[in-house]
Amino acid sequence: MSNSPALARRLGTFDASLIGLGSMIGAGVFAAFTPAAAAAGSGLLVGLVVAACVAFCNATSSAQLAAAYPTSGGTYVYGRERLGPWPGFLAGWGFVIGKTASAAAMAMTFAAYAAPQGWERPVAIAAVVVLTAVNYHGVTRTAGLTRILVVGVLAALAIAVAAVWGGSGPDVGTMAGEGLVASGWYGILQSAGLLFFAFAGYARIATMGEEVRAPRRTIPRAISIALGITIVIYAVIAVTLLAALGPAGVAETPTPLADAVSAGSMSWATPVVRAGAAIASLGALLALIAGLGRTSLAMAREHDLPNWLAAVHPRYKVPHRAEITLAVVICVIVALADLRGAIGFSSFGVLLYYLVANIAAYTQPAHDRRYPKALQITGALACVALVATLPPLSVGLGVLMFAVGIVYRLLRLRAAR
Repeated sequence: MSNSPALARRLGTFDASLIGLGSMIGAGVFAAFTPAAAAAGSGLLVGLVVAACVAFCNATSSAQLAAAYPTSGGTYVYGRERLGPWPGFLAGWGFVIGKTASAAAMAMTFAAYAAPQGWERPVAIAAVVVLTAVNYHGVTRTAGLTRILVVGVLAALAIAVAAVWGGSGPDVGTMAGEGLVASGWYGILQSAGLLFFAFAGYARIATMGEEVRAPRRTIPRAISIALGITIVIYAVIAVTLLAALGPAGVAETPTPLADAVSAGSMSWATPVVRAGAAIASLGALLALIAGLGRTSLAMAREHDLPNWLAAVHPRYKVPHRAEITLAVVICVIVALADLRGAIGFSSFGVLLYYLVANIAAYTQPAHDRRYPKALQITGALACVALVATLPPLSVGLGVLMFAVGIVYRLLRLRAAR
């Protein structure tokens, strides 16, 4: 282990829950339903249930592991401790690569709602720079801004749902489209894999375990609270979108919630919804940058990333070099990638990350066990199934990036010898 300074424990249950909630709401409500509807039509409702069940299994594994290993790095650390250096490295690599793409997706989602046409990419890059600066000044600043963003998002979502169902209300008959299973189970599972992208924000709580007070109690509690609230919100929004736009309408627009409000008799609320979407995306991006910095810090401490990234700022107690480096990479992805590709690629990396988490949790001894092993077995098998049903391009790029990571580590080990 590296002798780099430790991070400060400053987060309680409330702030930790908000960081997870801010990650999940921003990631899913305004970005993931469009590709899910394209894959499964109204079957995305079934996909949402599947994704929620997989997320619950994975969340219990993460909570059980985080209580035993309350340090920065999440499943990278758990994989190393329970399974060995290689599984830990693959989990950490999957998280860093997948969540870097996810951060780019959140920046692009923010710009889709907030930027003038033609200025989306510059505005997205500016958002990354500003939020990296907030994270740089300490985790309490991150938690404080997240608190404000989450309140704004929940208010905007409440207004959106009220606007869609108010007045004459949507035509509920459009919700089912051609039927829940018209796209087949492959399409439904693909939608589940894409929607899983939206639930994965609870990992941010575990990756920040070194900054949580009373981690054995706080982390499991915060993960459960954040995931439970998010599942309810997603279910309400999914039904609202399908009722207002129909499956085809949701699949065709990058801004489905704003379009759903515009289509109703209370279109005056559309600017509020667009503002809420922008705020949600900023909240998710803020938490993503924080989580990525902590996992990169843990990997750098073990020399699985350049040791230069293991530095902790002497005043603000954050992994400042890791966060700045990741911000540069995120900006490059924003400049070159598209939203749907970023979501699929992110899901690939994060599902493999949770595969390692489930296997690691399965190996824990009885005194560290909080949940039955059946949940870890179910979670691991579901991760493999959802990876197999992701869009082929996302799978291909994911395999390529993991191959790059394996080659990188082999070369580093050879150089060390």
